[in-house]
Amino acid sequence: MKPDVRTTLEMSLAKRILVLDGAMGTMIQRHDLSEADFRGDRFRSHSHDLKGDNDVLVLTRPDVIAGIHREYLAAGSDIIETNTFNSTAVAQADYGLESIVYELNLEGARLAVQACAEWTARTPARPRFAAGAIGPTNKTLSISPEVNNPAFRAITFDQLCAAYREQVRGLIDGGCHLLLLETIFDTLSAKAAIVAIEEVLEEKGLLDETARPPLMISVTVTDRSGRTLSGQTIDAFWVSIVHARPFSVGLNCALGARDMRPYLAELARIADCYVSCYPNAGLPNAFGQYDEQPRDTSAYLREFATSGFVNIVGGCCGTTPEHIGAIARAVDGVAPRPIHHKGHDGHEGHKALASFVSSVVDQPADNPDAHYTQFAGLEPLTIRPDSNFQMIGERTNVTGSVRFARLIRSGNYADAVKVALDQVRGGANLIDVNMDEGMLDSERAMTEFLCYIATEPEIARVPT
Repeated sequence: MKPDVRTTLEMSLAKRILVLDGAMGTMIQRHDLSEADFRGDRFRSHSHDLKGDNDVLVLTRPDVIAGIHREYLAAGSDIIETNTFNSTAVAQADYGLESIVYELNLEGARLAVQACAEWTARTPARPRFAAGAIGPTNKTLSISPEVNNPAFRAITFDQLCAAYREQVRGLIDGGCHLLLLETIFDTLSAKAAIVAIEEVLEEKGLLDETARPPLMISVTVTDRSGRTLSGQTIDAFWVSIVHARPFSVGLNCALGARDMRPYLAELARIADCYVSCYPNAGLPNAFGQYDEQPRDTSAYLREFATSGFVNIVGGCCGTTPEHIGAIARAVDGVAPRPIHHKGHDGHEGHKALASFVSSVVDQPADNPDAHYTQFAGLEPLTIRPDSNFQMIGERTNVTGSVRFARLIRSGNYADAVKVALDQVRGGANLIDVNMDEGMLDSERAMTEFLCYIATEPEIARVPT
C-alpha cells in the first residue's frame, strides 16, 4: 500500500533536511508583467486595477506561475508553496475579486501539485510536495487600525474564520499535500485560521492523522525584541498554537537569517515537532530591495543546520532559485534536527485543554517546562510543582465586583481597564474576565473589554 503524505514526509525528514522554495513575488517581478497580463481575457473589463494582485495570475497567467514552480523544483526544492498567500476574500476585496477566492485557491493548488507530480515522476525516490500557502490578510484581530478607538477592529474573529474556510476548501480540493499558515504576526488571527482548518477538515471527514494534510505554522518576529507585531514572545506563541498539533513550526520573513538565530534556537529548544526556517534575503535596502547574495543566505542556514536547529529550510522575500539552489547544497548531508517524535495519533502525551491559550505539553527533554501546565498572554506562564500559589485576578468579574459591574454597564471601559491593570500590578498571574449577567449584553461586553485590554501590554502580558 502506498504510504500517506505524512508518512512519506516523515520518512524523508528522518534522512535529511528538506528544502522549501523561495519568494514568489520576487520571481513574478522578473517577468515585468503588465496590467493586461494580470487582467487576461477574463478580467479585461474588470472595475479595479489588478496589477500587483499576484494571486490572480493563477487564472490569467498560469504559465508564469507554473514556470516559477518548476524553477524552484529544479533548484532543489522539496516543498513548493501555492501562489495563494493573499487568496482570501479579505485580501482580494482590495481588487474586487472576493467572489473568486475558492477558484484562486483551487487553481493555485492544482498548478503546484501538477509541478510536483512532474518532478516526483522524474525522481521517485525524492518525492516533491505542494504546500497550500495561507497568509495573514491585511486586517488584524489584535490591533486597532484607529488610534483613538483601541477597542475597534476592522474584522471579527467569525468573519476572518469564514474567509479562511473558503480558502482552505479550495486548497484541499486542489490536492495540496500540506497546509502552510505563514508570516504570522498576530496570533489571534492565526487561531482563526486554525479553527477554519479544523472545521473544513471535519466537514470533509478528514479526521484521521493519515488523511488530513499536515499543518505547517510559521511565525514572523518583526524586530530584535524577539516578539511578533502584536507583542508576543516566541515561547508564548508556541504555547498558544500547540493545540493545533502542527507538523512543523518555524520562522519566516521580517528579519534576515543573521538576526533570526536566537529566536530560532529558542523555538528549536521548546518545540516537539519539526522546525522550519525560511528568512528573507537579508533586510531591505533604501529602495525596498534585497541584496543578500545566495552564498550568504545559504551560509547562515548551514550554520543553523549544523547547530541542530532545523528540519526544513528555504527562503522568503528577495530569495530566488539561485538562493534555493545554494541553500540546498549547503544543507546537503547535514543531519536534521532530532525531535521528540509524534505518532499519527498526535503529540505523545499532548492534551489540549478547553482554552485555546493553555496546554499540557509533552515537550523535548531539553525543555525544562516539559509536562507542566502552560498558559500564554504576550508572555508564557508555566506552573511547575515548585511554583508558588498562582494568583488569579477576580475583580474583572461582573458577578464578583460591584464596581466593575457598574463600569461595564455604564460603558466606561477605560476605567474598567484600570481594574484589570490594578490586578496585574497587585501580582495577579492570570486575569479572570466574566461578563455573565442577565441585564448585560454579555457577548458584546466581553468582546469590547478584551479588545481594550489587548491594547494594554502590561495587562496583555498575562493570560486572560
